[in-house]
Amino acid sequence: MGNNKYYYLVKNIGVLTLSNFASKILSFFLIPLYTNILTASEYGVYDMVSTTVLLLIPILTFNIEEPVMRFAMERGVDRSHVFTIGIEYLMKSYIIVLTVLILNKLFRIVPLTNSQMIFFFLFYVVNALSGIVFCFARGLGMMTDVAISSIITTVIVIVSNIVCLVYLSLGLTGYFIATILGTLIQSIYLLVRIRYWEFYRPRERDIQLKQEMLSYGKPMIANSVSWWINSMSDRYVVVWFCGIAENGIYSVASKIPLILNILQSIFNQAWVLSAVQEYDEEDGEGFFSNVYNQYSALMVIMCSVLIVADRPLAKFLYAKEFYVAWRYVPFLLIAIVFGAMSGYLGGIFSAVKQAKSSARSTMIGAAANIVLNVLLVPLFGALGAAIATAVAYLIVWIIRIYYAQKYMKLEIHIKRDGIAYFILLVQSFFVLAFEENNVAIYAVLSILLVGIIILYHKVLAGVFEVIWIRLRKSE
Repeated sequence: MGNNKYYYLVKNIGVLTLSNFASKILSFFLIPLYTNILTASEYGVYDMVSTTVLLLIPILTFNIEEPVMRFAMERGVDRSHVFTIGIEYLMKSYIIVLTVLILNKLFRIVPLTNSQMIFFFLFYVVNALSGIVFCFARGLGMMTDVAISSIITTVIVIVSNIVCLVYLSLGLTGYFIATILGTLIQSIYLLVRIRYWEFYRPRERDIQLKQEMLSYGKPMIANSVSWWINSMSDRYVVVWFCGIAENGIYSVASKIPLILNILQSIFNQAWVLSAVQEYDEEDGEGFFSNVYNQYSALMVIMCSVLIVADRPLAKFLYAKEFYVAWRYVPFLLIAIVFGAMSGYLGGIFSAVKQAKSSARSTMIGAAANIVLNVLLVPLFGALGAAIATAVAYLIVWIIRIYYAQKYMKLEIHIKRDGIAYFILLVQSFFVLAFEENNVAIYAVLSILLVGIIILYHKVLAGVFEVIWIRLRKSE
């Protein structure tokens, strides 16, 4: 039975990896195209639109996508009611956004051009729809279709970007068109695959289920907004103190950490499903503790590798004025490590339906992020924003460890992990301290990387053993 738990998790990770890793890596190699064709200011504008939309979606939809996924997994719940309730709140949010944009046009509250308002609305429409359909498909266990949809989206986005940016020279407009089109196609594919017409029943009402979903989702609004503050709010502070062009450079800096973010995103999508299905307060078989320690080890090692490779990757990816973004990468990588471990613990909160614990921890981290951004950005520029983000995620991780112990007995090696995190910090400062590349710098960084691997050698041995046993059984 214990092996089945690992098999279910590994199977879902494998399916998601085939789609997400392949698709995101393809997108990763488009970064030189963006940084060569778009200016820092144009990239900054796109980033502000996408950042604002990501903030509005959980607020205006009452974060309904989280309950949609969670209740679609619940036994004995009519999934057609779950889907219908999700679409109901989606449509209401569309009306709100459209109304606000019309009022903005009439009273000129925020200076936006007609094209910017159109792209803003379309960007909101496709992303909000994609979130709900994507979560419902995950709740139904349709992981293969979720994976295929990601591949389709990536192909559409890549082809559209090449056509719009290279051949039609549409610049920022082309970038918006390609992204919106790719997200729309993903939603259409998943709607067809889940056979939405069998689930969407607008005339049927389940008031009790609706209240339960809202009760679960409302605390998650604060959680989602707080995650947004931790991940995105620094962009506004950078724009305020440093200008839109500097924000464009700062947003590009997240593209190297994207590699690590892909891994944590894949794992967390699969992990929530396993956490809900396999929840055991005593963790008698050590499943939750083992997975946490193995996941932590892999994330830390990958983070260390990317810190070592920071400037070589930046030379390949960041053209012209964007190259200086390498300075912000190390702390953004560390932020993702703490965010990944916080996400793991969030899976436990989902299993026991304790959204308040997730929200409380994230809100505290968000408050710290805002304060640190205001203090550090004026002193250190965008680097201050990267440091603030890393510290905020560290705070969330610490609080969630405390809360998680109330719901499950986890064996976490805090001392060992603490040493590993300190080594990552030393690597980061070492990269920033020396502006020029030389062999000595990479020698020291590599030695520190080896130190981390030695620190986690027993955990890595356990990971390889599980993989080897699984491969032998599959022969």
